[in-house]
Amino acid sequence: MQKLGESDRIITMLTRRHGRIRAAAKGVRRTSSRFGARLEPFGHIDVQVAGDLGNHGRSLHTIRQAESIELYGKQLGRDYPRYTAASAIAETAERLTPEEYEPSLRLFQLTLGAMRGLSVAEHASTLVLDAFLLRAMASAGWAPALTECAVCGAPGRHAAFAVPAGGSVCPDCRPPGSARPAPSTLELMVALTAGDWLIADASDASQRRECSGLVAAHLQWHLERGLRSLPLVDRSSSDGES
Repeated sequence: MQKLGESDRIITMLTRRHGRIRAAAKGVRRTSSRFGARLEPFGHIDVQVAGDLGNHGRSLHTIRQAESIELYGKQLGRDYPRYTAASAIAETAERLTPEEYEPSLRLFQLTLGAMRGLSVAEHASTLVLDAFLLRAMASAGWAPALTECAVCGAPGRHAAFAVPAGGSVCPDCRPPGSARPAPSTLELMVALTAGDWLIADASDASQRRECSGLVAAHLQWHLERGLRSLPLVDRSSSDGES
């Protein structure tokens, strides 16, 4: 979301059919705006945009109408850990859609599901975030190897993990400086990727911290630069911990 002139904003949206798009919301910063609150961050909305979205040569579209489906922003804004997790999810979704108008239905579904998950507070916010990051990386073709060696493909839960190599590595392929996460941490990563919340929710704080570190390192290695929001994620909260 960017300011435009005295009363307008440029809104960045991840859409179901058209991927990431940007559009101007006229007068949205005025208190009298018809749909200003509906265009706040983290909302699921039905939006009408002026012009042909198939015309990629158009510099900037204009939002004509916005209807609420589910607005998560106000609820998440009252909970700092969930707000910071939602910010990291939104930034990741933007970074994984470098080209505007390129459809990315799977990423749209993952992002919407993560926002819903944060809003209902059924699971710890860091678990929801890491599940999203792992699945989003899988969708982008960057899934870390967890049940086989990233280098030679040897099956098994290997003890070492090397981000530059692509994930878990066997003793023969292990490069110097590889991490040696706890087996339960790799089990947690597998559970989050598969959506096995019974295992994920039973994890302890040390597993979650180690998992988050590996997930963040793997993601930022592939993005080739860090996410601004990820260091701000509040991992001290015990929400949803067993």
